[in-house]
Amino acid sequence: MNDALRQPAMVAAVQMVSSPVVEDNIATARRLIADAAATGAQLVTLPEYWPIMGRADTDKVSHAEQPGSGPIQDFLAGQAREHGIWLIGGTLPLVSDDVGKVLNTTLVHDPQGRPVGRYDKIHLFGFNKGAESYDEARTIVPGTTVGAFEAPFGRVGLSICYDLRFPELFRAMGECALIVVPAAFTHTTGKAHWEVLLRARAIENQCYVLASAQGGLHPNGRRTFGHSMLVDPWGEVKDVLAEGEGVVSGAIDAEFLAQVRENLPALKHRKM
Repeated sequence: MNDALRQPAMVAAVQMVSSPVVEDNIATARRLIADAAATGAQLVTLPEYWPIMGRADTDKVSHAEQPGSGPIQDFLAGQAREHGIWLIGGTLPLVSDDVGKVLNTTLVHDPQGRPVGRYDKIHLFGFNKGAESYDEARTIVPGTTVGAFEAPFGRVGLSICYDLRFPELFRAMGECALIVVPAAFTHTTGKAHWEVLLRARAIENQCYVLASAQGGLHPNGRRTFGHSMLVDPWGEVKDVLAEGEGVVSGAIDAEFLAQVRENLPALKHRKM
């Protein structure tokens, strides 16, 4: 292992309580990205739906951007460049081929502001319990391709929210040093399953998991669970923020990751 990889890499997750107003959300994201960069983070991720949590599911359709063009993408590129960070842009709506629907997309920019990764959410959330009901398939077209990119400290896998319940997606990423999970988990499902699923994905893939969540009561009446966190390859939660705006951060320690895989070589023991 060379000296660069021996040094732990600092990462951070931004937690927001996004509103229906894109300009307000951009202002909040700008402030929180700066806070994350001030901690020394080399990689920062935003939550799912950070640019807009509309009063209706269809509100995001009018803000959909063409790939490579638009104010939300310009903001992400500019922030990565300004702070010299790898910026994982939570999710934003991109134009799809299906009228009235968007792609729910994670874009990655390198420290020069160049686009270096993309992942379109594959698994679309559906939930129906009493008065609480969600169906992302009404306004979102599912993606079809697994997403990952190479950072200086190793491979980074890309997932979004509901993907967390499908472990086969995480296996398909290959061996990662870090997996990111931008999310807007509901309070109902988050309280029951969020932490245990994040820790399970970290343990079974023997990697760090960085989850960036929406966390609080939104103007549209939806309550998201929050609890953005960093989990290490042994399944220990290293930092967590319950609700409200803020930042969680910590180190990706390549030596610790290698030690976990050496002590318990589960990835080498796989049969399928």
